[in-house]
Amino acid sequence: MLPDALQPAQRTVYTGQTIGHRVSNYPLSYKLSWLPRFLKPSLGGDVGEFAPIAATTMAPPPTRTVRLAFVGDISSVANRGAPDCDPAIMTLLGAADLVIGNCESPIVDRPSAVLGTKLGTHHAMTGRFLDEALAAAGIPHDKLVLSLANNHVFDQGVAGFDETVAALKRLGIRTIGLTADGPVPVKVGPLTLGFAAFTLWRNADADLFAGRVSMDGDPARWPRDAGFDLTCAVPHWDWEFRHFPRAETRALARQLAGQGVGLIAGHHAHVVQPVERIDGTIVAYGLGDFLGTAFARQPWPGRIGGILVVDVSADTGTRGAIASYRLHPFMRLRAGDHERLVPVEVLEGGMRGRVEGRLRAIFPSLATQEDVTV
Repeated sequence: MLPDALQPAQRTVYTGQTIGHRVSNYPLSYKLSWLPRFLKPSLGGDVGEFAPIAATTMAPPPTRTVRLAFVGDISSVANRGAPDCDPAIMTLLGAADLVIGNCESPIVDRPSAVLGTKLGTHHAMTGRFLDEALAAAGIPHDKLVLSLANNHVFDQGVAGFDETVAALKRLGIRTIGLTADGPVPVKVGPLTLGFAAFTLWRNADADLFAGRVSMDGDPARWPRDAGFDLTCAVPHWDWEFRHFPRAETRALARQLAGQGVGLIAGHHAHVVQPVERIDGTIVAYGLGDFLGTAFARQPWPGRIGGILVVDVSADTGTRGAIASYRLHPFMRLRAGDHERLVPVEVLEGGMRGRVEGRLRAIFPSLATQEDVTV
């Protein structure tokens, strides 16, 4: 079985009523490194000049705040049933005014790419699975925003994409990352936030993405709305299974910050990556997976995820300023046909030691055991 990045450049894929070519935009070096890095996620790269895993950025703190919780990729590839979610994680997500994540799997009743879906190279999940997974995590539909700007969005063809958009609308879940959107205004308490999502990677031909899914990572071309108290970007970027972002990814983060984006929460790496502060902008390069997107039996470093919790000021004079942030690591454990999402401190023995060691390698500022707990 070959993952998407290792598939031939062109192959047959269902695109609604017709059959066309599936052409990705991955460079050869990326394709060749996919499997080794999946089996052993890399700690190589630039390990310096990053921010702490948590910080208070306003003193004194504001009297009123809005709380955002960003989660990683959501998929049913590693889950046949809804996950078991530790009460501490449910409490963390339940306390947020808005939860933002990436919908990594198309939502369809019946996959059109049947063989690929069985093998795990093509993603798909049902609306019922998503509904049950959100209930298990304690995330209400009306407090959720999902990005559709990712490389797997056309895994079930154009018809599957259309079914996904319709299913999320029917479930009352807001979406971002569609080309017609630009930054999407979302009212959260007294604040109006703008969310812009885009993907740098695609598993299908560019013609399928054009006019449907945003691949525009240049904020200078985004429609501008001066009414946003804070603009947030949700990019699908960087290379998979690498704990430290590439120089090109960091350069794009600086470009986004320079164009007024105040908060960036990235996906696609499928492993936890560092946090960076660029002037007043907070960048979480990669949150890993919220629900497993690769294979059920995944090496342990790829099963570490993160939940980024950000408090945004709602006070007059500092509206939209980030008051504090904290990245909460957790672990996805196998439990039969599904996963268990647990805080790091619930782990035992050698696994706990390995996970804590990996987190300290990514976040050197971690000094105490309590720092890696939910």
